[in-house]
Amino acid sequence: MTGTLPLYLPFQHGLTHINIWSQGLPLLIAKMFVLVEMVDTVRTTPWQFDRKLNDSIAEELNKKLANKVVYNVGLCICLYDITKLEDSYIFPGDGASHTKVHFRYVVFHPFLDEILMGKIKGCSQEGVHVSLGFFDDIVIPPESLQQPAKFDETEQVWVWEYETDEGAHDLYMDVGEDIRFRIVDETFIDTSPTGPSSSEASTSTTATEETQRKEAPYTLVGSISEPGLGLLSWWTNN
Repeated sequence: MTGTLPLYLPFQHGLTHINIWSQGLPLLIAKMFVLVEMVDTVRTTPWQFDRKLNDSIAEELNKKLANKVVYNVGLCICLYDITKLEDSYIFPGDGASHTKVHFRYVVFHPFLDEILMGKIKGCSQEGVHVSLGFFDDIVIPPESLQQPAKFDETEQVWVWEYETDEGAHDLYMDVGEDIRFRIVDETFIDTSPTGPSSSEASTSTTATEETQRKEAPYTLVGSISEPGLGLLSWWTNN
């Protein structure tokens, strides 16, 4: 298959290597999802030996990866299939088996300029926050809204001041409304835990720790600043 982009993760993620395949996906997982080829060594505990090895490994892979963001790859959704199992080994002092596994995983990673539909989760001075149900870290900044736009401090919503022959008509971007938007940027942040030096540890503050915990590892930036984008109700034919 052509169009393969190999990526290599930092050692702390534990995966040997990753290839992203953007072609050959079934229709059900096309567009905003990609199929990622990965290699990992999976540990299977002795009390799982009575099960089929494939079943045990599939369960362990989903425990490790499902709903996790892999740096520069995307949000892992679920195991697609196991393509190869290498020999299993039991090491001295450890009764578990260790198997090198080649597998493919479904990952949420929309491409830039892709158009998605979600629901408005909330509004703030930073922009309109959108949720897809399984992924919430999407923001449409003020400069990417339909213009002219203003933030209503009382209602805590963004408003498109749509110009008509009778004057400006306020179109509110209320929470829960369906919205169509274009992906224009993405940001990955490596949130892997790192041990601070002794001097840093003594001066670290609770506020800093809370900020780090809340930092999203994967954020999408959207835009609705073109015809046809924005709330679906804006473009519905009456």
